[in-house]
Amino acid sequence: MERWHGTAEVPQDFGPSVVTIGVFDGVHRGHREVVRTAVARGRALGVPTVVLTFDPHPSEIVRPGSHPPLLTTQRHRAELLASEGVDAVLVLPFSLEVSRWAPEEFIRLVLVEHLHARAVVVGANFRFGHRAAGDVTALQEAGGRYGFEVVPVSLKGPEGESADNRFSSTRVRARVGDGAVDEAEVLLGRPHRVEGVVVRGDQRGRELGYPTANVETVPFAAIPTDGVYAGWLITDVDKPEKSVRLPAAISIGTNPTFDGVDRRVEAYALDRDDLDLYGTHVAVEFTARIRDTLKFDSVEALLVRMADDCKIAREITDAA
Repeated sequence: MERWHGTAEVPQDFGPSVVTIGVFDGVHRGHREVVRTAVARGRALGVPTVVLTFDPHPSEIVRPGSHPPLLTTQRHRAELLASEGVDAVLVLPFSLEVSRWAPEEFIRLVLVEHLHARAVVVGANFRFGHRAAGDVTALQEAGGRYGFEVVPVSLKGPEGESADNRFSSTRVRARVGDGAVDEAEVLLGRPHRVEGVVVRGDQRGRELGYPTANVETVPFAAIPTDGVYAGWLITDVDKPEKSVRLPAAISIGTNPTFDGVDRRVEAYALDRDDLDLYGTHVAVEFTARIRDTLKFDSVEALLVRMADDCKIAREITDAA
């Protein structure tokens, strides 16, 4: 799959394509339905399928300080899109100037002049252009002028088609923020993950017999609420040939038993004390929430509970 950053990187001889547009944060089940529809249309027309997405998140430019928690990194998002059969991803740098483009300007400059769209596939509630003035109807009217068809796709959710039940990144973020990672997994079609580099912490876990990977997460990552979770530690996510997926017990919080202050994401690979992950890029995936973060009266009481947590995490991941 090709990746282009900005329209200047689109090859000058790039021919007709099918385009689908959106931030696609999380690449949840609704997103995948849109993308699969686009890929199928591209194959029917014999042309490549391009995902047009944006960086940074448009809300940060339109309303500074409102950047939402991100469900996926750009790299992981591209991997997920590639797995659906997309041929290229165009990341359009979203700036104040771009935010002021009228719908017609966006269509002409990007969809027509650079991507030569034969078809445009979007969610049925798609909005675009300055102050979100453009919608599917405006896109269809432009398609009549420029010669591309528009295919709207319903983003109905697992419980039905009402507005409250549609698939959306906002809905997934809410579930993650509440710690309902099992519900987030239903919407995503896979476990929610956060990524980052393993850094040195207090090394207290190693002293207690539970060496953890202390993950310095990427900016704006959607981190579940404090608690203990069952899930997976994925090593070397930037080096697929070395990457290993390991069952894990995951702690999010400030370590109140030790009067900690900094909020951390720490993953213990179950029954593994031989890992040296410092400085590596890892991912942590969340399958189920085990309990709240608690302050224990003694280290001994903490150790008893940690053993129980690991037993539960092992049962959950063994059944996955």
